[in-house]
Formats: sequence, structure tokens, C-alpha cells
Amino acid sequence: MKFLQLTLITHTPDPVTGVTETARQRLRRAVESACLAEELGYDGFAVGERHEDPFISAAPPVVLSHIAALTQRIALFTGVTTLSLLDPVRAFEDYSTLDNLSDGRLELIIGKGNGAAQAQLFHVTTDDQWDRNREGYELFRKLWDSENVTWSGRFRPSLTEAKALPRPHQPRLRIWHGSATSRESADYAAQHGDPLFSANVTYPIDSYAELVDHYRERWAAYGHDPAEALVGAGTAGFLITPDSQTAVDAYRPIFEARQAVARKFNQPIVFESVEDFVARSSALIGSPQQVLDKLSRYHERLGHEVVHFSADGDGRTEKQHRESLELFQAQVAPELRRRIPSRSLGADRYPSGDLT
Repeated sequence: MKFLQLTLITHTPDPVTGVTETARQRLRRAVESACLAEELGYDGFAVGERHEDPFISAAPPVVLSHIAALTQRIALFTGVTTLSLLDPVRAFEDYSTLDNLSDGRLELIIGKGNGAAQAQLFHVTTDDQWDRNREGYELFRKLWDSENVTWSGRFRPSLTEAKALPRPHQPRLRIWHGSATSRESADYAAQHGDPLFSANVTYPIDSYAELVDHYRERWAAYGHDPAEALVGAGTAGFLITPDSQTAVDAYRPIFEARQAVARKFNQPIVFESVEDFVARSSALIGSPQQVLDKLSRYHERLGHEVVHFSADGDGRTEKQHRESLELFQAQVAPELRRRIPSRSLGADRYPSGDLT
């Protein structure tokens, strides 16, 4: 199994102190989290794309390029790239540049996105976001795979023998399709032989497991080898301490603060208490053995090879956050890596180091 840390660069008051960082401080902390992830031996670091409160992750290629300059090994993910909002040519230029600067460490997770800000800022609505995402994906793929592209579609001007630069470092970029609820995304990923990344965050695991089952069914229906299907899954929270009660008690104010933010932004309230959240969500909160057992159970249901969890301290001190990350790497990750074989990420996909 491979382990990613993910940040959506949430910009809210600290759940414990009530202090709100400046945008500069928050963005720099996201970069520092990526450097720490590499230092501690994590496999990847993902930066989300959102265009509304309470997030300031509007420009993931910029943040990831800064991270690329400060790291050497860790795979660089988006989580997700909202192709429905982007000109595919401009997205190609950004991510091809990042691919070169990172020596081929890039992996994209794409999604159609959601949220009222999409309509306000980009005039993209729930009526057309799926069609825009599909069209953006198809053009982005063509631009990556070919130096000269002739293409026409609904949402941007046509191309005739167009050459987009710079040419990418990786000959074939791995593009995951991120989905929380969309069977269309799962089907589309299967159709193109791409991996699926299930959000697995807001609700208990059952609905996400059904989505993964659908993906595997469609994968086989499109004639792909079932053994080649690749799945990743998220987690709803992260805090590991030597004993379970300490973890639950430490996470309680974080959970309550998250509930307050959810109510403020009209997000669903699914779990009534922190104990309910720990028991029924995908959150990794507890002792190392509890976290190991939970991830093992979820793997039995999802069959996923990659898991992401929050890179953010969420109200803990820097020391507490680091200790939690270290405990996971020391007492959980080695056993899961041993039990669950997984495919390489980023530049490790090319053992010779020659991507040309």
C-alpha cells in the first residue's frame, strides 16, 4: 500500500486557539507539510483545487511547483484538478511544465468539481460540468500524447495541427478520476483504463464501496484485465497516539470545530459525535493497532492500493502532528506495505530513470 498526504489548504481559524493565519502563512505551511512528508518517508503529497471559502487552493500547479523545487523523491498529486473549469490547453501547459520541473513525479486526479462558486466565477453549472469535464479530459489527453493536435468541441475554440509546449517529461501521464458520488466518473475511468480515486470522506464506507464495485464491474465490461484495475481512497481524519482514548480526546475539539464549519457552509452533518465519527467514518483516529486494523478492514472492502489522509495539523501543535505522522510510519505503514502489494507512483514508475 502507498500513502499520500492531502491538503485542500483550508483557511479557517485554528480549532483550538481561534487564530487565523494570513494567506501567506497558510500557503507556506502547506509547502512545509509536503517537505515533512518526504522527510518521513511518505509516498506522495496532494494539493486540492477549490475556488471558494474556506479554501485557498485555487492554483495547485503553482503550489506543487514550489514543492517540487524543495523535494526530490515524493510523488506530486492534484486532489483534484477540476478540468470542468479549466481551458485544457492552459492546463496542459501548466502541468507539462510541472512534470518537467519535477522530473516526472506528477500524477493527476481529475474531477468535475462542485460548489456555487463555479457558477459565479467560471459560469460552469451542474448542468454542464460533467460535459466540460469529459471534453477537457479528452483534449488534455490528446495534447499530452501528441505533438500535433487537430480537435473540435463545444466549450473552447477548435485546434488545427496545434502544438502545445513544453512537451511533457512523462510519455504517458497517469490520470486518476476522483469521485465522491459520481457513477459517471467511475464508468468514464473504467472506459479509458484509468485508475479511480474514491473520496471516502463525508459518509460511512458503504456508498463509496458501491462506487468502487461499479468501477470494477465497468472495467471488466470494457474488456480490461480485472487485475489491472487501480483504486485509491481517502480518509476523513487523522490522529494517532500510543493509546486510543488519548487520540479521541485530542480529536474532540477538532471534530467540534469541523462540525461548526460544516454548519456555516451548509455542508452535511453525518456523524453526531466524535465517537460516532471514529467508529463509522474512514477517519484514522486511535492507537497504531486500531488504525492498522481499520485500514486492513477497509482494504478488504475497497481493494485499494493507495490511501490519502490529511496533511494538516487541524488544531494540533506542530509537535503533536509530527508525532502522529511518525507513529504511522513506524508502526502502521510497514505492515500494510508488507501485506498489500501496490504499484509504483510518480517517477518510481520508471525504474531506469529514463522516461523518454
